[in-house]
Amino acid sequence: QAHLLAVLERIMEECIPTERHSRDYLVKFPEELLVDNLGNHMLFAAECLLAGTFLEVEESDGAQLRPRARNLLCSLELVRTVLREQSLSQPNSYPESVRAVLIQFDRLFAEFELSYVSSLVAVKSPDEIYRQQEIIVLFCETVERALHLGYLTQEMIDGYEPLLMFTIPRLAIISGLLIYPEGPLSLERSPEEMSKVFSPFYNLLKKIR
Repeated sequence: QAHLLAVLERIMEECIPTERHSRDYLVKFPEELLVDNLGNHMLFAAECLLAGTFLEVEESDGAQLRPRARNLLCSLELVRTVLREQSLSQPNSYPESVRAVLIQFDRLFAEFELSYVSSLVAVKSPDEIYRQQEIIVLFCETVERALHLGYLTQEMIDGYEPLLMFTIPRLAIISGLLIYPEGPLSLERSPEEMSKVFSPFYNLLKKIR
């Protein structure tokens, strides 16, 4: 299935590059789930659900996901059939009938992926995504300021100096508390209003300040 998905991905990028279903929802997923074989895992999960096996989800969630799993697997089988027939009659040609089944499969796959993962873990809210983006900006501004002041050198960054793994986060925390007190590490916010990256350390941040 991994090979099949890889082939389908290449075909869809060639055939329907501007009509792909949005994958913006992936930024909501925990980073540990964003692995190369996630798509293969989704198809395996769909097959399990259709067989009535709920390996990772609650039975009630699985029952709600089964129709999506059925639609996805039926669509996959249709795609395989259409592409096989097309390769025998007109290889390397993608008429509208082929494009239509690819668009449908891409949409159903994305919808199932989002629904299934959402039943497994708490996906990031738009607010949490924004807060994490604020932290990224803070780190970037910290590095820029540290370079300007001579705390770091470009050679250290280009050479992936191991010490930077400790230095940059520490500088970013100090910057967030003292130089940008209204930024993402603002202690005027409640812990619930901070990014989950730092909210567990709210009291420690107070002591550091």
